[in-house]
Amino acid sequence: MDEAAWIPLHILSPTILCTFSVLSVAARADFKARNCSEVREACVGKGFSFTQVPHLEIPGEHLRICPQGNTCCTLEMEDKFGQQSKQDFENLVDEMSHELRTTFVSRHKRFDEFFLELLENTERSLNEMFVRTYGKPYMQNSEVFENLFAELKRYYTGGNVNLEEMLNDFWSRLLERMFTLLNSQYVITEDYLECISKYTDQLKPFGDVPRKLKAQVTRAFIAARTFVQGLSVGREVAQRVSKVSSTPACIRALTKMLYCTFCRGMPAVKPCKNYCLNVMKGCLANQADLDPEWNQYIDAMLLVAQRLEGPFNIESVMEPIDVKISEAIMNMQDNSAQVSYRVFQGCGQPKPAGITRSARGVSDVFNARFRPYSPEERPTTAAGTSLDRLVVDIKEKLKLSKKFWSNLPEAMCVEDRVTAGNASDEDCWNGHTKGRYFPEVQKDGLTNQVNNPEVSVDITRPDTFIRQQIMALRVMTNKLKNAYNGNDIYFQDSSDEGSGSGSGSGCTEVCPTYMDGADATEIPVVKADRSGPVGDSASLYAPSVALPAMLALSALALHRQWR
Repeated sequence: MDEAAWIPLHILSPTILCTFSVLSVAARADFKARNCSEVREACVGKGFSFTQVPHLEIPGEHLRICPQGNTCCTLEMEDKFGQQSKQDFENLVDEMSHELRTTFVSRHKRFDEFFLELLENTERSLNEMFVRTYGKPYMQNSEVFENLFAELKRYYTGGNVNLEEMLNDFWSRLLERMFTLLNSQYVITEDYLECISKYTDQLKPFGDVPRKLKAQVTRAFIAARTFVQGLSVGREVAQRVSKVSSTPACIRALTKMLYCTFCRGMPAVKPCKNYCLNVMKGCLANQADLDPEWNQYIDAMLLVAQRLEGPFNIESVMEPIDVKISEAIMNMQDNSAQVSYRVFQGCGQPKPAGITRSARGVSDVFNARFRPYSPEERPTTAAGTSLDRLVVDIKEKLKLSKKFWSNLPEAMCVEDRVTAGNASDEDCWNGHTKGRYFPEVQKDGLTNQVNNPEVSVDITRPDTFIRQQIMALRVMTNKLKNAYNGNDIYFQDSSDEGSGSGSGSGCTEVCPTYMDGADATEIPVVKADRSGPVGDSASLYAPSVALPAMLALSALALHRQWR
C-alpha cells in the first residue's frame, strides 16, 4: 500500500491544505447562492401557512417523498403538501365531473316533472270534458277513471303495479257500470257481475280499443318510467364515483408530481403530460374499469330515448286517451243488445227490478254535442315543453358522456389544470428534475397498472365500491333493454330518492305486452270537447240517463257530424 495514504493531516504541505480550503469555501458559496425566496412566495400564493420556510436550501435527508438533495422543504412542508395533494386531486375530479353530474340531476328532474304533469293534465282534461259533456252521470261514476289515473301514477312513481292487470281491471269495472246502467230494469248483484267478468274476453264489448290502448299505454309507461329510473341511476353513479377515495400510494405520487418542484426550488415548473397521465391512470384505475359498463348503459339509454320519440311516446298516447275511451263506450252502446243477450245466455236472466222505466229513448233526453276544439284550446304542454324537445336534448348529452371515466385522466392532464401542456419536453417536471419524461404511458383500468412507474397499484384488490356501481349499471342496462322491447321486469332501484325510482311492475320475470306496431301511431277519428262552461241542460236531463248510452251517442254524433 502507498505510504502517502497514511500521512497525518498535520504533516500535509500548506499548499495542499490551502487547496482543500478553497474548494470547501467555493462549495459553501455555491450552496448559499441558491435561496428559497421563490418557493416562499409560491407557498404564500397557494395559501400555505408554514411555521418556517427555509431562506436557503438545506440538506434533504428528512424528506420521505420528494428527492433527497438540497431542498427548500422541511418535513412539515412535505406533510402539508401531501394533504393538499389529496385535496387538489379530489377537487379536480369533482370539477371535471361537475357537468356530467348536473346533467343527470337536471334532466332527471325535467323528465320526472314532465311525466307527472302530463298525467295530471290528462286526468284534468278528461274530467273537465266528461263533466261538461255528461254532467252528473259521469260524476257519479268518476271514481272508475280516478282509480285508473291513480294506478298509472303509482306505477310511474315506482309502485308495484302490473300495468296489464290494472288496465284489464279498469275495463272490467267500466263494463260492470255500463252493463248495470244499460240493464237498470234488472237487479244486477255482485255475483252476477262476477259472472259477467268471466265473459269479458269473449264478448269484447268495447271492440278492439282496450287491446290497442293496453299495448300503447303499457309500453309507453314502461319506457317513461324506466328512462327516468335510468337517469336516476346515472345521477347516483356519477355522484358517488366522483367522490374519489385516494390510496396512500396515490397521494404519494400526487405529492411528488404536484409539489416536489417546490422542494427543488422551481415551483413554476409544471409536470410533463405523460408523467401526469401515468399518475392519474394509477389513481383512477378503478374508475376506468367502470367505463365499459357505463358505455353499455349509455347505449341502452339512447335506445329507449329513440322509443320515447317514436312508437312509445307517452305524450301522444295520453293526450287523446279521453277520446279513445269514448270510442270504446260507443262500441259498447252499439253492441249493447248483443252483449246483454250473450251475458243472459251465460249467466242467466237476472231478476226484474220491478220499477217502471220511462219509455223515452236516450236521444230524447240528451242533446249535448261534442265539438272539435281549436289548437289554442288544447291542454297546456306539460312542464312548458314537449317530450320530443326533452329527448333531443338528453340524447346529445348522453352521447357526450360516453367514455367519460376512461377519458378522465386525459381531461385532467391539460395545461390550464395540471401539466406543462405543449411546452418543450425538456421544460417540464419529470418527478426528479426538469427534463424529459421517458416511461411509456400505461393503458386504462386496474389490471393495466401492474407496471405503472409512478403509482403502486394492487391489481388483485378491485375497489368494492366501484364494483357496486358497476352492478347497479348492469341491472339498469338490463331493464332498459327490456323497456326498449316493451317489456317490464321486476326492479328495485338502489336509490330511495324522488319519484321515478323504486320497484317495477311486480313481474318476477319478463312481462309480455302487445307489440302491434300499427297501434302506436293511430290517430283518433274525432277529438273531444275541452272548452266552454258546464251546461245546465246536461245536469238537468242527465240523472235519468245511463252514462254509457250518453257517452256513446255523443261520440257517435260527433263522428257523424264531422265525418
